[in-house]
Amino acid sequence: MLERHTADVVVVGAGPAGVAAACAAAEAGRRVLLLDEGMRPGGQIWRHAVRSGLPRPARRWLDRLDHSGATFMGGTSVVDGAQGWLLAERQGQPQEIRGAALVLATGARERFLPFRGWTLPGVVGVGGAQALVKGGLDVRGARVVVAGTGPLPLAVAAALRTAGADVSTVAEQAPLRAVARFAAGLWQTPARALQAVRYRATLVGTRFRTGTWVAAAEGQGRVTGVRLTDGRRTWREPCDWLCAAWGLVPATELAAVLGCAARDGAVVVDAQLRTSVPGIWCAGESVGVAGVEAALVEGEMAGQWAVDRPPPARLAAARGRHRELARRMEAAFALRPELRSMADDDVLACRCEDVPLGAARTAGSFREARLHTRLGMGACQGRVCGAALGFLLGWEAPAVRPPILPARAGTLLAMTDQPRRDS
Repeated sequence: MLERHTADVVVVGAGPAGVAAACAAAEAGRRVLLLDEGMRPGGQIWRHAVRSGLPRPARRWLDRLDHSGATFMGGTSVVDGAQGWLLAERQGQPQEIRGAALVLATGARERFLPFRGWTLPGVVGVGGAQALVKGGLDVRGARVVVAGTGPLPLAVAAALRTAGADVSTVAEQAPLRAVARFAAGLWQTPARALQAVRYRATLVGTRFRTGTWVAAAEGQGRVTGVRLTDGRRTWREPCDWLCAAWGLVPATELAAVLGCAARDGAVVVDAQLRTSVPGIWCAGESVGVAGVEAALVEGEMAGQWAVDRPPPARLAAARGRHRELARRMEAAFALRPELRSMADDDVLACRCEDVPLGAARTAGSFREARLHTRLGMGACQGRVCGAALGFLLGWEAPAVRPPILPARAGTLLAMTDQPRRDS
């Protein structure tokens, strides 16, 4: 049975940006519905078993949400939509959700690049490892190598060390000069500079190698070691867990289905966080990866603009500072071209459909590869291989069609009587 919900403002995504947007709109006296696939608000970054284990700023925001008057609907997957209307699934039941204003805060996901052994058990994403530990994974005494780029590997390595793991190495693919230049500019954001110092203090004894990346993971049945390289020499590091991912990419599938314009892989917004579709705002990592602080500022701004309440100038100024830092971060941690040669042609590019990279290379586009090899037609619907092949082969992202997430047949049938997008 189709359940129907209405609100003045609907916010999709309950990470920091979505929580801030819901608080701002609800505190203005509007009916607000906050949707998320998770059972609790907080998103991946504030994933928690108990709230007391979260950093103080996170607890403050979640407490504020509790008292804002916004309604949180967890366990809800949005699978389709049009202007003013969303189709979702919750506990196997279709949900029709309508709102005069919509705020998208769908966040970002990790970028995985294939290398020999990347499908071995024990090889996980950097953020994935953090989520596993937050979910209760016992890593005490486990040998861990963290590889990737940007601030996230350092933060996750510190969290793993705090949880009792033996983090031997953090491998950063960016060159030392770029990392040092970025670090030297952190004085402009004292809170982030202090955070970086704390991470390094936690990781005393852990080797931090710049200009270093994964050559291959090794093991029979499970990862037992990783071969790292700096382009001149290659060496082996023993490990029980290899945490490897190369930055984050904005999650823009829902925005694409709704018809919102995108550029360089991110949703396009104006100074008021409005998308190209009237009545739809977007905030946080989906408009470009910039971190928690930027997401909170943009979420609060979007929530206020969505209820026609101009936010204070200090928020716009703060957003400018965060976005400038994000631009410097993107330049400093740009992926080096050598990463394109991590995988040979027999290495899987699409894990869902077992398509090797060599088979993908024979196609001229993601669409052609999908037609001839089923690449991107598995459970992730191209979310993993799409980002990887965009970097490896220069392909455009695969086209997005509803449903954007797996859904039951009964939910899909509920789409038939709904207004459709212009095509």
